[in-house]
Amino acid sequence: MKKSRLIAGAVFLAATLASAQAGQTIDPALEISTLQLWPSGAPQTAGTVPADLPTLTVFLPQKGRGTGSAVIVAPGGAYLGLASNLEGRQVADWFTARGVTAFVLKYRLGAKYLYPIPLLDAQRAVRLVRSLAASYGFSPDRIGFVGFSAGGHLAATTGTLFDTGKPDASDPVERLSDRPDFLVLGYPWLNAMQPSGQYITYCSVIKTIPPATCKEDEQKYTPSLHVTSQTPTTFIYSTTDDRTVPISASVDFYRALVAAGVPAELHIFRNGEHGSGLGAGKATLDQWPVLLEAWLRDQGFLTPIK
Repeated sequence: MKKSRLIAGAVFLAATLASAQAGQTIDPALEISTLQLWPSGAPQTAGTVPADLPTLTVFLPQKGRGTGSAVIVAPGGAYLGLASNLEGRQVADWFTARGVTAFVLKYRLGAKYLYPIPLLDAQRAVRLVRSLAASYGFSPDRIGFVGFSAGGHLAATTGTLFDTGKPDASDPVERLSDRPDFLVLGYPWLNAMQPSGQYITYCSVIKTIPPATCKEDEQKYTPSLHVTSQTPTTFIYSTTDDRTVPISASVDFYRALVAAGVPAELHIFRNGEHGSGLGAGKATLDQWPVLLEAWLRDQGFLTPIK
């Protein structure tokens, strides 16, 4: 597979062209563009307001400093909203500072867009980013999916429920695989679809879902039930006293990864509130991005492509 690196000016020009083709806006000064996942209109869309348009906002690394890797970042928000600053833009900036092209995902959610529509958006995001690899100067086989809280559940679901593409699709993007090459999960809500005592669940925050559907979703969209040897290598960060998501959810997923022979790394901190982002300025939690950077370097994702 040919891997290309474009000079800084060419990268930005290609990004501009890609954004223009998608019919979205771009800020030339900040080198930030927003792409619609489906330029001709997202499937199963209930309206045309901005919330009904799933998008990727593109953040480019410093000119000439790209490593050839990319990430899709899925903010959390209990599938009711998106923490797109704390768990989106700030995370994207962290990755671009290390030479990784970052795409912040705005996926459809809430009672208006029940599962599997958020997953449909995430899978499309992986295919679309893969289709843009040459334009943005990264490798199509170095695409990670980063998710926090509900976004962590979405990332893990994307990493366990994927296909190699649809060869006969009229849309060339749909012919590509939607499998991420690595996963990064921050305090992930991996038990979102499972009853869990005092902890919130997908069906407890979206109360209009019928009980029968909740039971079906528990089997369909609990990532630990679908781990195989093909699940991407994974990094997980959680805290023991998280009162929103039980630590057992991360442990269960980690155990499933290890049992399937998938390279995985789990870091559990004793203290830390849910929604800490990159550490929230706390001395202990600020160490988890340091551990993540070491893991990414060890995997070769921060090593520039020659």
